[in-house]
Amino acid sequence: MSRPRRIVLIRHGESEGNVDDTVYEREPDHALSLTERGRRQAEEAGVRLRELFGDERVSAYVSPYRRTHQTFQALGLDPRLVRVREEPRLREQDWGNWQEREDVRKQKVYRDAYGHFFYRFAQGESGADVYDRVGAFLESLWRSFEDPAHPPNVLIVTHGLTMRLFCMRWLHWTVAEFECLSNPGNAESRALLLGPDGRYHLDRPFERWCTPESYGFTG
Repeated sequence: MSRPRRIVLIRHGESEGNVDDTVYEREPDHALSLTERGRRQAEEAGVRLRELFGDERVSAYVSPYRRTHQTFQALGLDPRLVRVREEPRLREQDWGNWQEREDVRKQKVYRDAYGHFFYRFAQGESGADVYDRVGAFLESLWRSFEDPAHPPNVLIVTHGLTMRLFCMRWLHWTVAEFECLSNPGNAESRALLLGPDGRYHLDRPFERWCTPESYGFTG
């Protein structure tokens, strides 16, 4: 098994939906583009990633949304060193189809009260649903490490919630631990680094907005 030295997760740059939530009433979530600021954010992140990866090969997985594809493109990675695939299981949490702004705002209040992991949006997904498909992707990813020629780097271009749930699944966080974490900012990254103990460690924590409250002994 050839495990990568690092697994880098990056959130897409600022999108149209991040600056105007009425756009969801007119455009499908998956079709939203980056703003000009979002493109610059992705380009700046690309400078850091190119320095990090150097001349090493990279296996990249990209959410099927337009803004994640645009983010990956703006990173400016050397195509000779990168093997890239679209991965639908890394898509954003589904909030339903056409989204009415006031209804979504009301549901966000319900979600905050009910819990981000368990609350399911009408016609959409809960955080638990996203966790399940991220877990299925993780199993496929782990099987890819059986190839002795697997690249030493993995890059995942995805969404904020999906990033947190990937780390939750990989690092065996509890639901209480997940609930207290905030999404990374646009074009922010986190890296799982393979340590000398054979275990992966997060390069820096996600910000916390509250103290986790466990239901029992697993907290």
